[in-house]
Amino acid sequence: MTFQRIAIIGLGLLGGSIGLAVRANLPGAVTTGYDHDPATRKRAATRGLADKVCDSAAEAVREADLVIFCVPPLAMAEAALAIAEALPPGALVSDVGSSKVAVAKALGEALPGHAIIPAHPVAGTENSGPDAGFAALFHNRWCIITPPADADLQLLTKLTQFWEALGANVEIMDAPHHDLVLAVTSHLPHLIAYTIVGTASDLEEVTQSEVIKYSAGGFRDFTRIAASDPTMWRDVFLSNKDAVLEMLQRFSEDLTALQRAIRVGDGDALFDHFTRTRAIRRSIIAEGQDDARPDFGRGDHGDG
Repeated sequence: MTFQRIAIIGLGLLGGSIGLAVRANLPGAVTTGYDHDPATRKRAATRGLADKVCDSAAEAVREADLVIFCVPPLAMAEAALAIAEALPPGALVSDVGSSKVAVAKALGEALPGHAIIPAHPVAGTENSGPDAGFAALFHNRWCIITPPADADLQLLTKLTQFWEALGANVEIMDAPHHDLVLAVTSHLPHLIAYTIVGTASDLEEVTQSEVIKYSAGGFRDFTRIAASDPTMWRDVFLSNKDAVLEMLQRFSEDLTALQRAIRVGDGDALFDHFTRTRAIRRSIIAEGQDDARPDFGRGDHGDG
């Protein structure tokens, strides 16, 4: 047994999936949950996303030995302050956010003196809300844990074992490096997807019905990413802006090089670039992080 009393703050896709995964994989653990939205709390209780859905965050954490924040990055500080007086002294505080430096700072300032070890399960779908969660979300997905330099090794081990019990593969990484890696593997692709779909919707020469009707695989896949929760992604870009801007500059330079190759008819440069990127795709499939089938093997559950 890793943790026995787990409080989940935020009962959307990730929080709900954690609750369901704990029930499926850690039958001895008890979960409490809270969400600031009364409608979400009601639906979470109906779906059984936690053993007990509470009316306040303080109530949810009062007896917890692990608290996991599943709220947008810019909401972390407020959510943490709401539990400060009720948080047991020995409880470990963690989260699921995809930017780690800013989140660690926010949690540390709101909860001084408490053990905090941030984490990021690299899993998700384009869906959000209490109906989106499912117990298998973390199976064979990476969970990156970013412990501070003075982290309690026993608590770090327990948190690692917790995520492994939910089906995840765990990697330990320092927070700044995590933010740089995720800026290029997750944040920049989302920014590009939002931009491409927005550009298509703004074209006066192409009607919206044509964009929808003739969406081939490439554009269709961009729309899946661009359907992700706007609140969360707004917060991700603002909380990880330095790394995102650095990667965006690199992308802009590479895009300019491709633009030039097309303009001057440099087919060799284009072919070499596309060959190299295809190898990356094949490596992702070989690592088991995606599926080669036309629907990516996702069925009803996408992976964001």
